[in-house]
This record gives sequence, structure tokens and C-alpha cells, in this order.
Amino acid sequence: MGEPDTKIYVHGEWWEPEHGHYPVLDPATEQVVGAAPEAGSAQVEAAAAAARAAFDDWSATPPAHRAEILDRIAVLLAKQAGELVPLVQAETGSTMRVATTMQVPVAIERFERYARLAGASTDLPLPPQAVAATAMARGGLVGAVARRAPVGVVACITPYNFPLPNLAGKVAPALAMGNTVVLKPAPQDPLQVLRFAQIAHEAGLPAGVLNVVTGSTAGSGAALVASPDVDMISFTGSTEVGRRIGEVAGRGIKRQLMELGGKGAAIVLADADLDAAAQGIGSTWSFHSGQICTAPTRVLVQRQVHDQLVDKLVAFAGVCRVGDPRDPQTVVGPLISAAQRARVEALIADGASAGATVAVGGGRPDLDRGYYIEPTLLTDVEPGMTVAQEEFFGPVIVVIGFDDADEAVSIANGTQYGLYDYVWSGDTALAYRVAGRLRTGNVGINTIARNNETPFGGFKRSGVGRDCGEFALHAYSEIQSVVWDG
Repeated sequence: MGEPDTKIYVHGEWWEPEHGHYPVLDPATEQVVGAAPEAGSAQVEAAAAAARAAFDDWSATPPAHRAEILDRIAVLLAKQAGELVPLVQAETGSTMRVATTMQVPVAIERFERYARLAGASTDLPLPPQAVAATAMARGGLVGAVARRAPVGVVACITPYNFPLPNLAGKVAPALAMGNTVVLKPAPQDPLQVLRFAQIAHEAGLPAGVLNVVTGSTAGSGAALVASPDVDMISFTGSTEVGRRIGEVAGRGIKRQLMELGGKGAAIVLADADLDAAAQGIGSTWSFHSGQICTAPTRVLVQRQVHDQLVDKLVAFAGVCRVGDPRDPQTVVGPLISAAQRARVEALIADGASAGATVAVGGGRPDLDRGYYIEPTLLTDVEPGMTVAQEEFFGPVIVVIGFDDADEAVSIANGTQYGLYDYVWSGDTALAYRVAGRLRTGNVGINTIARNNETPFGGFKRSGVGRDCGEFALHAYSEIQSVVWDG
């Protein structure tokens, strides 16, 4: 098969990349992890054509057989977890805790889940309808069913923060529904995705059903989105890139599923358990260095408890050890790249110049190498400041005071984003009412835990569509109505 970290995967074979290779860097050491293939636009087109050619047979494959292959992928992922975890850490900078609980295991679980769901009925019987005779057709009792059908060729474009879990959340339900896939990972950490392609091949996935192309520039992704053989784009990433994808997809009337940026508001009411709130909000620092779109990065706290909560967050930041992600004691690892660190630093500086106070952190830790930023807390933030509006995607939390729930809701809804918000209150009925007023796709009440069966996606510029659980099967399918005279 060839080396999976040096070739792209098209039609069940490993191809030499058209434009050579580019280096993949370890964000903790700044050392080269490996050389990733640089696919050309013609190779991207070939991958899409391979997926198109494989679609008819794969979509006609019995669901039980598709389920068997997805289950074998899960088994092989589990067998190779010991090799995947170090690679995931080297490419993403994930701490040991994140890599061993939220990276590889989540990918395994998602393939297991969609192996189970692949055999679910795609037909929804509808009540028969008594229809009067018309000039078009004779009257009678008309039966009907709404059935899910595969969309066709799906381009899955994944982000750098959780490459394996994200591809699993896209590829597994897409394949379960009978679609074929071209997978394009983020340029920063493609090696584990190419390793996944090798696993899928070993599991018996037919040639062309899954294809993987990689590249360091926007060219390969743009070619994939524009390909006439692609019917749907599933993208996770920034709102800016999502907008550009949407413009191209719109011209081709292509289906879209987009999980875009977030600026999660964490509303803390005066009667909240402040220790629990601080623990949840502190996950912005402790969970993958804030490189997650659902992080509660924008804290809206009722003024009566403002100072107490700030003190607790400062204390929390003080125990978040920054350092080598391979050290089990490390809590905060590096950001993905020098460019991302520079972006976060620029936003912190902008906040300070606009009048925000750097209550803790704000700089680089005393480490010789790596793209690190200290856990940072900005207070005295006003809702209109850039730091209160723009996504950091780093270990930075901003704090905004409010007087009552109406003001909190207004501030929470006052950004372009609407992905995931939170409400902490001792009165869960009040918290539920507040949640219902938030223009966001997801709300956590007194918790940052996720229910993996709930539909996931965003309002406003945080995305289009919903996935997760059975909702992902709907996301990767079209609805076909079938009626009969009966």
C-alpha cells in the first residue's frame, strides 16, 4: 500500500502527490513530525471522480454489510490506539488527558455508534390519505412513505483541533447512509487522517468509497468544493472560510453542513454555585487550550457575585499547569501553530488597549519551545469590544458584568455567533427560561457536559444544519416521498 504519511489515498490506492510534500510540525517542540503529501487540483478531481464511480455500488450495498465495515474500522482503531495517541499528540499538541479520552476514544465510539445505526430503517410510513377525484387523477385512498436516500458524494473537510473525532462524526454517518466520501483534513495535522485511511482500507472499505487528499494551502480544499462530482460539503472550521465555501456551494446548489465559529456565553446568575461555574468556565483553559468552538469563553456574571467569580477563576488559572503535553501533569498544552499564537496575542493586546484588564496571564510561559500562551483572564470588558465579539480559539476568557437576566440575554445574543451557550443558576426553572431566549443552537444548564444524541449545530453565523446521533443520518441524506394508489 505504501507509506500512509507520504501519499494520498484515491480509489483504494496510494498515489504519489503531484506537488511533493510539506512538513508537519509538533506545536509543543516545533520539530518536524513528518512529511505530508501536497495534492494537486487534478488529483483532487480524480478523488471526487473515484467517489462518484463508487457511489452506485456502495449505496446499493445492504446496510448490514455497511455496518460490518464500520464496526471493523472501530475495532482496528481500538487496536491501533497505542500508536495513534502519540501521533495525535505530536500533531495537535493535545495533553495526555485529552488525547487518551477525547481524541482516539471518541473516534472509536462514533464508528461503533453508526455501525449500530446503519441498519436503522430509512422509511417513515405516513398515514393514508383519502383523495377526491380531480382532473389529474382518480380519487381513492393514497398511501405514502417518506424515505431517506443518500445524497451522493460528500466532501468532508475537517479542522485541526480534533481530526479523528471530527472525521468520525462526518465519515461514519455519511458512509452508513450509503454516501461516498472525499476527506480533506486540515493542513496542520493530516498524518493521523492518512493513517485512518489505511485502517479503512484494511477494514475492507471498497475502492473509491473513501478517498483522502491533503495539502498545505487552500487550493486543494477549493478544488474539492468546486468539483462537479461533489454533491455535499460537510465543513468544520471558521466562519470566514465557511462563508467562502457557501458561496461556491451555492452556485452548484450543493447541500451543506457547516459547524463554524463560536463565542460561547456563560451566564452566571447571582444564585449560582460559583465553584461549579468556575470549574465549567475554566475548561476553556484546561480542555485543549481553548481550541474548541463550544468553549464558554465569554463570561456574563451578575454584578453581585462578579468579584467572587473572578477570584475563583484567577485561582483556577493558577493550578492549570502549562507545559509538555506528554507529561500527564500538564493541563494546558500549546496552540496549534505560531500563526494562531500570534493571532491570540494580537487579540489580547487589542483588548488591553481598549481598556480591558489582564487579570491573569496574557503572555507566553517561560518555556524554550512551543506555541504556548498562558491561561488568560480579561476583566473590565465591554460587550462591544473586539475581545467580546471575536473568537479567540485559545486559552482566553473575558468577563462582562450585568445587572439582570434581560441584560444578560441581550449581551449573550449580541454577537454574530450562536453555537453553544451556558447558564448557571440555583433556580433551574429560571435557567431554563433564560436558555429559551438565547439565540444559540445548544445550551448547557449548570454543566458543560454533552449529550451525544442531541442535534448539534449553530444559529446565525455559527453554522448550517445539525448532526450527532440519529440527526447525522438525516444530515447526510435526502428525503424522498413515495406515494401509491392503495
